[in-house]
Amino acid sequence: MLLQAPALAALPCIRHGFFTRAGGVSPGLYASLNAGLGSRDALENVQENRARMAAALGVARENLVTAYQVHSPDVVVAETPWTRASAPRADAVVTRVPGLAVGITTADCGPLLLADAQAGVVGAAHAGWKGALTGVVEATLAAMERLGASRPRIAAALGPMIRQPNYEVGAELVARFTEADGEDAKFFRPASRPGHALFDLAGLIVGRLRRAGINRFEDIGSCTYADAARFYSYRRATHRREGDYGRHVSAIAIVA
Repeated sequence: MLLQAPALAALPCIRHGFFTRAGGVSPGLYASLNAGLGSRDALENVQENRARMAAALGVARENLVTAYQVHSPDVVVAETPWTRASAPRADAVVTRVPGLAVGITTADCGPLLLADAQAGVVGAAHAGWKGALTGVVEATLAAMERLGASRPRIAAALGPMIRQPNYEVGAELVARFTEADGEDAKFFRPASRPGHALFDLAGLIVGRLRRAGINRFEDIGSCTYADAARFYSYRRATHRREGDYGRHVSAIAIVA
């Protein structure tokens, strides 16, 4: 049902999970632990799936919160639960409130979970290429610091996401990254199609963390595109012309 990173699992009073597609009630394309409130899955199925995730994290079902994601570098601080209708538009959520699980949804993008157990501050960031390019990793760290976290104490983990062998992009995306930072050229290698490249988004995210001073870091290493049995994938669903796709939740909480 969920994957965990040892670096986060070892922290006192911190509970986290990178949820797979197993262990839920959704049928068909969404089988079975679909967390996508924006999918065309039945709402009652998604709500039940999210309740199971909250239980696995040890929080009340209404205390698992995710933002309305817009592929931005924007971060919000969660102090109380919110509903889908009142969810803020952002791509990272941080908190210091015990019993409140902050999460993000993904179906190929990079799910990043972070914690400073000593300060009692946790965060979750949705790092797609747009967010990574515009600074969602750095903005999440800054938001955690404002709540009392310290970068030398922060542990971070990157969950299942699309990996370089399956992430083909066009020359225009390569140009956007290399024009912004010439060092980013190393995250692209030639694809079999002329004018295309394979993008190492995970490597880029790890590079952003290291450059920001985060040394306690793990990468789960799983590929959402390659492992259809365990993971949803937007790109795989598109290639298969499936019409829709499920979403994962990755979340972290401070618990007693």
